[in-house]
Amino acid sequence: MTDADLQSGWFDEETATFGDRLAAAREQAGLSQEKLAVRLGVKPVTLAAWEEDRKEPRANRLTMLAGMLGISLSWLMTGEGEGPDGSEDTEITPEIADILAQMRKARVEITRANDRIARLEKQLRKAMQSAA
Repeated sequence: MTDADLQSGWFDEETATFGDRLAAAREQAGLSQEKLAVRLGVKPVTLAAWEEDRKEPRANRLTMLAGMLGISLSWLMTGEGEGPDGSEDTEITPEIADILAQMRKARVEITRANDRIARLEKQLRKAMQSAA
């Protein structure tokens, strides 16, 4: 989301929907719908539906989106919080881009591990109830 985008009127913080914020963050990250969909493990038509506000992702996908796009979950949902950095003053060198990519990958891995722990905890609770 650059100043030009804001001036052209396609993105307005005041009236932006979830889909608008998702599309803006994806574009700021330099990702196509197809590429982001593959990274998330969803179909491109699913991602398009999210961006068009026809469908909403599940909680685990929201967390993954925020991590991959380098934005806060709060901003993605409400527009408040850490959104995409539209500043063009900061030069992103290949080294910085690599570090950012590694950080996003780590966030996704942490999210997946957290989801796995939650599933295991649920299985454990069921097993404990069955044993009682």
